[in-house]
Amino acid sequence: MPMLESKYRVVALDLRGHGRSEVMPSGTYTPDDYVADIEALITANFASQKFVVMGHSMGGQIAARLASKRPDLVTAVVSMDGALGFSDEVGAFFMKTADGLKTGDPGIVGPELFKTAYDAATSPAIKRWHTRRLQGTPQHVVRESFGPLFFGEGQIGVGSASEEFCRTLGVPFYHLCRDQSQADRMSTWFTSRKSRVDVWKNAGHWIMQDRPEDVNVAIAEWVDAL
Repeated sequence: MPMLESKYRVVALDLRGHGRSEVMPSGTYTPDDYVADIEALITANFASQKFVVMGHSMGGQIAARLASKRPDLVTAVVSMDGALGFSDEVGAFFMKTADGLKTGDPGIVGPELFKTAYDAATSPAIKRWHTRRLQGTPQHVVRESFGPLFFGEGQIGVGSASEEFCRTLGVPFYHLCRDQSQADRMSTWFTSRKSRVDVWKNAGHWIMQDRPEDVNVAIAEWVDAL
């Protein structure tokens, strides 16, 4: 964040139910709810301005959805291992987590999923921080946010639905991911010639935390070239 702030005007937000944002009641944590919040923030406070919208994991998918709904607000999207482009096989694995969240403790189910997403380069302190942060998030927020990213009507995280959605995006899209097969699939999905899909090694799902300096440079170079 400090590097980006030194080069650009940065507006950082916590999604509803996360960080210091308001905790909304159960039933209000669909992707559309998150998109509506960002749309309202921009239109109310930054009239006639457009943004390079960046997001990690769920945030990457939310950024993509915003670009699809309101391209007039979005110059480009940066998706850091965003919830897009996963194979049906990975989707089946995610289903186990979604099912576990329905009745299990998110503070236990979530960290079990996290274990599969780390790299040897990931600091134990960061792993612990992820777990504690998740355990501090209201349980209904975690339970209701994960599943709709990948399952049900309107999901765009898995399989052909993800491809069909990405092919509709007109803004430049930079997707950073860790899986070569995912990158190979997604490399032809975006219509803007400025779009890019990169594979990042020696990093886990939180690429920007495992390789912060490299990610900062890559993002800045791509944004500056728009």
